[in-house]
Amino acid sequence: MATLVEREDRDGLAVLTLNRPEALNALSPNMFVELRAHVDALAEQTDEIGCVILCGRGRSFSAGNDLKAIQAGETAPSRHFQAETLDAIERLPQPVIAAVQGHCYTGSLELALACDLMIVANSAKIADTHGKWGMSPTWGMSQRLPRRVGLVAAKELMFSGRVVSGAEAVSMGLANRCVDDAQLMSAAEEMARGFLANSWFTLRADKMLVNQGLNYTLADGLEFERSNSPGRGPDLEERLKRFGG
Repeated sequence: MATLVEREDRDGLAVLTLNRPEALNALSPNMFVELRAHVDALAEQTDEIGCVILCGRGRSFSAGNDLKAIQAGETAPSRHFQAETLDAIERLPQPVIAAVQGHCYTGSLELALACDLMIVANSAKIADTHGKWGMSPTWGMSQRLPRRVGLVAAKELMFSGRVVSGAEAVSMGLANRCVDDAQLMSAAEEMARGFLANSWFTLRADKMLVNQGLNYTLADGLEFERSNSPGRGPDLEERLKRFGG
């Protein structure tokens, strides 16, 4: 049986690849089980892995939730397993970059939104199609999309179900960069390598402070930062010596 989510480690970078290209990487329950295992492992490997890229093999990142697999009787281990897996991705200590080409619909958009950053290809087609099927979100769309693009833009995308191009995704703040399809993975790795050149301690601290700080008002968030910033990292002295040299 083929591996549904592949992992490749490259000098501090972990690349997770959704591997159902024949089904446009539709998100089956079994795929989520494999994805969750990788995510849980990465959470414990902060000394070996400093950044993560999540991508999809073939012509699409993912067409979304696999309704055919569910109709065929495939089930997740628990009722909210998929949503909790997205939460686990968001909680990963390492920065996570979604590399998106082709389809990125509904559940797969929710998956991409659980990542910290997004690089899209020109071929990207991004949409929330819950309304086309008479469904409502439970994997985080109503919370993560407004925080990414703003309330008015999020409502328009959710209410309309329209498809957003890669270029528009960048213009509305949904994605960081739009590149040619052939350059997608190299652009994602270039971004990741830029992060990895900095202190991994600081990357983890930044992510934790920003993500958890969003739970507070500005005043309380400032207090949270002062109270919870981990301060100096173990690599501070070494980095200062290199700078001085």
